[in-house]
Amino acid sequence: MDTEAMTSVAIVGPGAIGTTIAGVMQEAGRTPVLCGRTSRDSLTFHDGDRLVTVPGPVRTDPEQIGRAVDIVFFAVKATQTEAAADWLAALTGPETVVCVLQNGVEQLETVSPHVRSGKVVPAVVWFPAQTQTDGSVRLRGDVRLSLPDTPLSRLIAEALRDTRCLVELAADFRSLAWRKLLQNAAAGLMALTHRRSGMFARADISRLTLAYLQECLAVARAEGAELGDEVPQAILDRFLASPADMGTSILTDREAGRPLEWDTRNGVIARRGRARGIPTPISDVLLPLLAAASDGPG
Repeated sequence: MDTEAMTSVAIVGPGAIGTTIAGVMQEAGRTPVLCGRTSRDSLTFHDGDRLVTVPGPVRTDPEQIGRAVDIVFFAVKATQTEAAADWLAALTGPETVVCVLQNGVEQLETVSPHVRSGKVVPAVVWFPAQTQTDGSVRLRGDVRLSLPDTPLSRLIAEALRDTRCLVELAADFRSLAWRKLLQNAAAGLMALTHRRSGMFARADISRLTLAYLQECLAVARAEGAELGDEVPQAILDRFLASPADMGTSILTDREAGRPLEWDTRNGVIARRGRARGIPTPISDVLLPLLAAASDGPG
């Protein structure tokens, strides 16, 4: 692919993450094709006093797509991958590169079967963005992505060149992905309690979080992640340093009554633990509760 001629970019899933990527591209003078479930004339992205409007429309019918694009940022929830597969079929051709902006460490396994080129790049999303009640997206930190250090990842970095999204090409992407997974796993406690980051200041929640993160760390290490003993405390400290009203996407989904990414963010710990012969007693309690919160019945 000739990166100098690359102009066609599509974003599938204009939620908090997809809108943020669209917004930073728009700031740099590049308007992506927007694809989603709900028709909208534009997207609104704000960071403090800075407001960016990304012109639409948000397309809702994959059959409206006339040709493949060079790069797709796939930003739907992991629970929506199958439902969004028609977008990937419409947007991808032999040379299309798909960057997966989803939680978890199983992005390649879940998305690659839907991409005809097979050119899929997993990503770790580090920025906090939240959808507001009016449908706009509020950014609450710097925009940063981590990608594996591969030629395909360099094409993604080139597409975001001169935007304010920092792209890190990581030699040890596996460890970064698992570290983010640990952070996301701990955030599952927020969905169960219907509370935001301020809850981690409770001594009992801090103790539970550390014990759970240590359990997750053992599984991550067995999976080849090189993470030190300090990681659980560092993740807890990150929650403690956040604004007390800081939420997380799994909490937002719980509040809206949507299916939760509990298997992607939490279930994987128990599944990989069983495969490695590692006990996960805290996961064994949390998972049925998260599954019931997501899927019912009742």
